[in-house]
Amino acid sequence: MITRRGFFKWIFGLTAATAGYAGAVEPALRLRVQEWSVRPPRWPRGLALRIVAVADPHCAEPHMPLSRLERIVERANALNGDLIVLLGDYVAGHRFITRHIAPAEIAPILALLSAPLGVHAILGNHDWWEDAEAQARGAGPSVWQGAMAEAGLSLMENTAIRLTHRGRPFWLAGIGDPIAFLHRSGPGQARGVDDYEGMLAQITDDAPAILLLHEPDFWPRWRDRFALSLCGHTHGGQVRLFGWSPVVPSSFGQRFAYGPVEEESRTLVVSGGLGCSILPIRFGMPPEITVVNVS
Repeated sequence: MITRRGFFKWIFGLTAATAGYAGAVEPALRLRVQEWSVRPPRWPRGLALRIVAVADPHCAEPHMPLSRLERIVERANALNGDLIVLLGDYVAGHRFITRHIAPAEIAPILALLSAPLGVHAILGNHDWWEDAEAQARGAGPSVWQGAMAEAGLSLMENTAIRLTHRGRPFWLAGIGDPIAFLHRSGPGQARGVDDYEGMLAQITDDAPAILLLHEPDFWPRWRDRFALSLCGHTHGGQVRLFGWSPVVPSSFGQRFAYGPVEEESRTLVVSGGLGCSILPIRFGMPPEITVVNVS
């Protein structure tokens, strides 16, 4: 029979092991490929499309060094996507790091990604928040715009492009981050670099459209024109147990925490992402490359 002392020692050991796994193993060593199959009601039947999404790497040592990012890029390339999308937050979102990694170091590795319909990126809130000069100006350009241009990456910021797949056209659009600047212009109003109307004006016909955005909270505002939207930001809560996340960086709580969501004949897929924000822990939510099979 276990003694009271033995019971508490067991509890302490289990707690320590769980904390060690959540802080050192799952965020730094694990990587899964999470595949979702979706049939957006407003997407044409028969137009199959395989999208590989890389979201929220939050590069910094020790959890996401450049060597780990290189392995992620290699894995993503091997998934045979028709299209690869980068959903933002490439830099660290917490202070528990041993070395910052600059955009000029990260962008050339991301530029090694390759897919038949191209690699297309948006920026996330931390890509702006960690840019001290842009924050001081309260305006762009972001250092990431220069780094991605230098690396030859397609950065989509309030832009839309028309692609053709299997002889059929569709639009891919990317929105600028709506909470790019930490200071606010009014009560409860974050200042962003989003221009939805300007982006929408570039879509010149009724071909189906896909939207890239970083924060899912803005999807209800922007989803009407888009059959499918892809985002990151939440990391699935970083801790997820039995399909529930105790903390989600969203004012909608569990509604947009993770995975496919369908509302009003529009489909959203929220990637669980790769890195960490606030605290360098993940538990029950391993870092993932997200694959979306559209049909």
